[in-house]
Amino acid sequence: MRTLDDIDVAGKRVFVRVDFNVPLDKNRRVKDDLRIRAVLPTIRKVLDSKGKLILASHLGRPKGKPAEEFSLKPVGEYLARLLDLPVVPASDCVGREVERQAAGMEPGQILLLENLRFHPEEEKNDPEFSRRLASLAEVYVNDAFAVSHRAHASVHGITRFVPVCAAGYQLEKEVKYFREAMEDPKRPVAMIIGGAKVSTKIELLENLVAKADFLLIAGAMANTFLKAQGKEVGKSLVEDDHLETAARLLKKAQERGVKVYLPVDAVAAPALEVCGSAQQVSVDRVPSDLLMLDVGSGTLEVFESVLRTCRTIVWNGPLGAFETTPFHQGTFAMAKFLAGLDALTVVGGGDSAAAVRQAGLEDRMGYVSTGGGAFLEMLEGKTLPGLAALEECRQRTQP
Repeated sequence: MRTLDDIDVAGKRVFVRVDFNVPLDKNRRVKDDLRIRAVLPTIRKVLDSKGKLILASHLGRPKGKPAEEFSLKPVGEYLARLLDLPVVPASDCVGREVERQAAGMEPGQILLLENLRFHPEEEKNDPEFSRRLASLAEVYVNDAFAVSHRAHASVHGITRFVPVCAAGYQLEKEVKYFREAMEDPKRPVAMIIGGAKVSTKIELLENLVAKADFLLIAGAMANTFLKAQGKEVGKSLVEDDHLETAARLLKKAQERGVKVYLPVDAVAAPALEVCGSAQQVSVDRVPSDLLMLDVGSGTLEVFESVLRTCRTIVWNGPLGAFETTPFHQGTFAMAKFLAGLDALTVVGGGDSAAAVRQAGLEDRMGYVSTGGGAFLEMLEGKTLPGLAALEECRQRTQP
């Protein structure tokens, strides 16, 4: 892929696909600006290089039609305060009025298009809609890793109609750290995989078994593996239709020499809402009326002893029901432990990344990905449409 440093944007209209899909409070004010701040280096580079900056994003799920609650105007106002510069809101993302605004821009100006998903053609990757977006600019930059697993018009289709395409700094950083952790890692490599269901991470586990030295499985998905080993797991969430899948993955790991670690104990309770009676139990003796909701102290000790030996660690998914006290303790303890290691630690996935941020440890990790689904699909070994589109654009326009 070309990167922003490979191209000259001076005097040109630069369409930058960003991910401003940020949470807003009831007064429509930005609650978490992580994704906005993540693309500030790209924004400042274009402005400092005398480019004409056109920003495009989606917000929420407006289902293909305009809705005031999903307007990007509050995000534009927040960005303007961050930059201490005017951010001009467009009334739409395509159409004559937007074309007029784009054509009249001066170097250093910023135009924020309205929500791309106000048009159903965006998610359909409609060629004509892609062409209309492309007509606004002379250069296209993708700095929205979190949506690069979607073959949408502003991520994929637009690259066929813009002569110059490049990756922004945030996207470039995401790919750099992923490749460092997964394609040419310093070994030993450990993968910590959490979350609720095996069924959503079969492809991920299949791929990791071929790449990792150690596989640490936790969260509710570990229950299915424990039951596949013949253990009784009480009322814990289990995917009975994936017991054979879990057993097959364990066998495949053994054949490849990958050491798999499952919880040895857990914090259990009668229900998620009945946390007052939570107790630590061995996974060999889980009472029939309890469900496991977090890893126990013994599991953390085992996991930590393995991770101390590793030079590369990738973490995807929480170790328990971390949104509810006291079942957050395992996930937060793991975040704190990883923050103190002398290893490359890459954290990806919405919940695990959120836990690291909530624990105030983001700056102490090697890298925390801004992408949930995109990061997961890269871990599964898939090619992201947004990245493939940038590569294809470069191939088409090489001398």
